[in-house]
Amino acid sequence: MFLMKFKKTTLPNGLRVITVPTKGNPSVTTMVMVETGSNYETKEQGGLSHFLEHMCFKGTINRPTALDVARELDSMGAYNNAFTGNEYTGYYAKAEKKHFKKVLEILSDMYLNPVFPQDDLEKERGVILQEISMYDDLPQDNVYNVFTKLMYGDTPAGRPIIGPKENIKRFSRQDFVDYRRRHYVANKTIVVVAGDISEKAILKEVKKNFQNIPGGKKITKLPVKESQKVPGLSVRKQKTNQAHLIFGFRGYDAEDKKIPIITVLSSVLGGGMSGRLWQKVRHEMGACYYIDAGHHDNTDHGVLTISTGINVFRTEEVVKAVLYECKKLAEVPISDEELAKAKEHYLGHLFMHLETTHALAQFYGIEEVITGKLKSPFDIEKAVRQVTAKEVVEAAQDIFKDEKLNLAMIGNVTNQKAVKKVLTFK
Repeated sequence: MFLMKFKKTTLPNGLRVITVPTKGNPSVTTMVMVETGSNYETKEQGGLSHFLEHMCFKGTINRPTALDVARELDSMGAYNNAFTGNEYTGYYAKAEKKHFKKVLEILSDMYLNPVFPQDDLEKERGVILQEISMYDDLPQDNVYNVFTKLMYGDTPAGRPIIGPKENIKRFSRQDFVDYRRRHYVANKTIVVVAGDISEKAILKEVKKNFQNIPGGKKITKLPVKESQKVPGLSVRKQKTNQAHLIFGFRGYDAEDKKIPIITVLSSVLGGGMSGRLWQKVRHEMGACYYIDAGHHDNTDHGVLTISTGINVFRTEEVVKAVLYECKKLAEVPISDEELAKAKEHYLGHLFMHLETTHALAQFYGIEEVITGKLKSPFDIEKAVRQVTAKEVVEAAQDIFKDEKLNLAMIGNVTNQKAVKKVLTFK
């Protein structure tokens, strides 16, 4: 099966190339990733990684305008976009495999030769300010900013990826030039190609198109520091039809051996309509439309989250119900049947998600950034299947504690003291 046949090659200049052959697939996804994102920014730089990602589409030395870039990609029927996270930025295009060489050349041109036209910078400044306003109007999304600030405070990990408006308003062209020069270097760059293309052909084209990528010192980010003694609560009062909640429990970094265990634990709680939280909060209580659980791991920290949207008048009731389900998982062993179901639900979604070349490229690219040790989905499956019920209980006992418990909320909350009173495992 093609999912296991990946290969990582590190070129003499430090640039990494990951090839993921998918025999018979008509599309090829080419992705260029760089190990930088919001966690690499100072407070004054907050939002610069994301803004820079936008500006790389605004013309290059060889394609002077944004229209030149867009027209050439569109003429091949390519789908292209980019994304910025806490620890990475990625640029990609997906097209028929016959266009692979041209797509890679265009992406390399965008990555290596952006010109940052001043007129476009001013226009895109307005675009991003509107993007921030859009998220401000979407409490289900904006609650994540409340949550990260609660968890990590006034540090890079606690600030929004998109940045504050005051930063966006004052960034200059030179800010982009300087930031890109420091971070967009060979040993921080990863090229991932997924599709029906041979490794030899991919390496040949990457070497040709990235032969002039600059070298430089590999700048690292400040480590995330976590410190907590009592439950954390942060409420942003806002008139909304729902109150949106994110529970957060300090978890494990990406290289921790407990990752497969916490993955299964998350699936027990939030794995579909038969998951414990869905059954309790939606089915029995009728208190929400959505409720999800999942563990998010990064290079040096991780967090298990439970998110939901509820009627604000049922806040205390829902908080108690969610924490009850968590506490029960730490006290009562799960059955073999429920354990097997949780594993199958997680693995089924994992493999279904990886059916496209785009998903495969992103999977391997992010894995390289976060761990530097590539695993196939079958490696993940093997580890998940070895998880025992006893290990799930032990992990629940480890993270479901008051000193690891946090709750962020957006909504028309009038009695925060009442919420704080029930926010405890005691």
